[in-house]
Amino acid sequence: MPTETKIGKTALRLVTGDLAEQDTDAVVTAAHWRLNKGTGTDGTIHSKGGPKIYEECRKIGGCPIGGRGHHHGRQSQGALRDPRCRRGGDEDEPKLLASAYRRSLRVAVQNNLRSVSFPSFSTGAFAYPVNLAAPLALRTIVEFLRLGEHNLDEVRIVLYPREDDTAYPLFAVALEQILAERPAGGRV
Repeated sequence: MPTETKIGKTALRLVTGDLAEQDTDAVVTAAHWRLNKGTGTDGTIHSKGGPKIYEECRKIGGCPIGGRGHHHGRQSQGALRDPRCRRGGDEDEPKLLASAYRRSLRVAVQNNLRSVSFPSFSTGAFAYPVNLAAPLALRTIVEFLRLGEHNLDEVRIVLYPREDDTAYPLFAVALEQILAERPAGGRV
């Protein structure tokens, strides 16, 4: 059951599915800082996207935590080092995760993309708690979209079906709460 809302002119959708199979202009995934084939979502995108993704990631070389890489293709992959939840969360994970979403949106705008899909960063193998990740991701995306300095028609948060019983409800509730808050500067 997808959830959709409008932020300005942009549709923000929560969906379940496979990130690598989205029909948006771009998909964004968290990746190892070396941008090599990882596991999880990154590995799936490399597998389904073919060797061109790996070759372009090799050309980029690397990416700092919260930074971004970009490669061209039908689906441009933003490569972000995944801020891992380590040692009890004392390494600025919220700040790094917010930066990853914000920078990815900026890259999409700079490349004149109209639609982009995101996973829930760091909540899989890197064990960042979904109950913390959902409001952080959505607040960052909603704040960016409310600024209105973009041509994005659609932003999707794609949650894997295996996460649906826990992640989707947490994201849906977080989105509802964020939308109920009065935005800074009065923008909706």
